[in-house]
Amino acid sequence: MVTKKRNWKHEYQLQKKRGDVEGFLERQKARRLYDKNGVDRSGKDIDHIKPIRKGGKTSTGNLRLRSRSANKKDNKG
Repeated sequence: MVTKKRNWKHEYQLQKKRGDVEGFLERQKARRLYDKNGVDRSGKDIDHIKPIRKGGKTSTGNLRLRSRSANKKDNKG
C-alpha cells in the first residue's frame, strides 16, 4: 500500500488565506500544554476565557476545560 504524502506547505498556505493561522496555532499550543501536564481532556474542550479573536493568549490563567456543549454554546460567532 502506497500512501500519498500530505503537502503541509500547501495546507498552511490555505490556512493563511482563510485567516486561520493565528487561532489554529494558539489552540494547538493549548492542547500541547494540557497534554504535557498529563491532563485527561477526553470528551472536553479547552476554552480560552478571553477568546483568541479578542486578543486572548494561551497561558494557564486563560485556559479551562469545559464540556463540548457548554463551550460551543458560549462561542457561537
